[in-house]
Amino acid sequence: MLAAMPQPPSAAPRDEPVIRDRGDACPGALRLHAADDGFLARVRIPGGLLTAPQAAVLALAADRFGDGHLELTSRGNVQLRGLADGCGAALAELLDSAGLLPAPSHERIRNIVASPLADPAPVRELDRLLCADPEAAALSGRFLFAVDDGRGDVAALDPDVTLLAQPGGRVLVRLGASPDAAEVAAADAPRAALEAARHFLDAAAAAGTRAWRIAELPPGHALDVREFTDLLSGRGIRAAYLRDAPRPYADPPAPGVHADLLCVLVPLGRLSTAQWRELPGELRITPWRSILVSAAAPRPAGLVTSPGSPWESVTACTGRPGCAKSLADVRADARAVAGRTRGPLPVHWSGCERRCGHPRGTAWVDLVATPDGYRLGADPVAPHELAAALAAARNQLRVSEAAVKK
Repeated sequence: MLAAMPQPPSAAPRDEPVIRDRGDACPGALRLHAADDGFLARVRIPGGLLTAPQAAVLALAADRFGDGHLELTSRGNVQLRGLADGCGAALAELLDSAGLLPAPSHERIRNIVASPLADPAPVRELDRLLCADPEAAALSGRFLFAVDDGRGDVAALDPDVTLLAQPGGRVLVRLGASPDAAEVAAADAPRAALEAARHFLDAAAAAGTRAWRIAELPPGHALDVREFTDLLSGRGIRAAYLRDAPRPYADPPAPGVHADLLCVLVPLGRLSTAQWRELPGELRITPWRSILVSAAAPRPAGLVTSPGSPWESVTACTGRPGCAKSLADVRADARAVAGRTRGPLPVHWSGCERRCGHPRGTAWVDLVATPDGYRLGADPVAPHELAAALAAARNQLRVSEAAVKK
């Protein structure tokens, strides 16, 4: 029988507090990560918003210093892989010339996902406030903000602080997975999000566990929304406490045209610089490894621009040869069977038990590489049986719409 998916580590119930004995090693554009295929840089793109010149510089960096490809992450950021040892200073200079780097102290904290079809102004203001605040530099590279236009798409991605737009120019401010919220005016929402981050840092310091995310705070130091609402009011932000606040849910935009934008899905989140350059003008990178461009743009070769593709429900970690911990070339295996495994739920291919990059906000079929092949839920699967087993699993493992939206 197919086992249920494991909960994300940051969302799982905790009997004991998480005690961090080291600093956050999350990679950035200045802190490069040594991978098996060379060094890796992760460039934070707040809200996924890129100007045309910035997009051009990222492609240039991938060609000049890396392997000629760009990777989209599950937080709407861009990774450059295969970087040569010693290129860090030149890469930083190039990125800085395009406005892609703030002060070094704040480079890794700009983790903001946003509803891709929404007004980008709140994202830009929140990013400005974060980068200007000395206290915010203490956030970990994993702390996540979400700016949701009210439909509930990025609010479902396990953020630490969520700004959820409401009718009448109001915004709900959520802290982690709390069912309650503080309601503020839309104009005050970015500042309220910054205050939420400061509130978390104070609680983390008091706990002494070096928590990286709100869900990691021990019970005695968990954030209280009513207390946070009073804190906002005391700092000049009029706020109201809402118990059991609304929790809308919406699926991410499917490939195809949405108003005046074209949603382009990137299979497994990896594309060449040649494909990237076929996407002209401003870009909006989504947390679902797709890119929104002008609907008038030509359709790029090798990318998905209309609904119905099997790639809409296939994700994977880096796998071999890029990751030393991976037990398989999961991307190659996913490509080999993707067209034969369509079903109601996404499949995530993981090279090891960490399950990096897995889907959030939805149920998913859990496929993990082992020394002897793959494990589907609790069951081993031989390579030649993968396609049939995945097709069956997707139809077996169903959850109600209410459970998905919970």
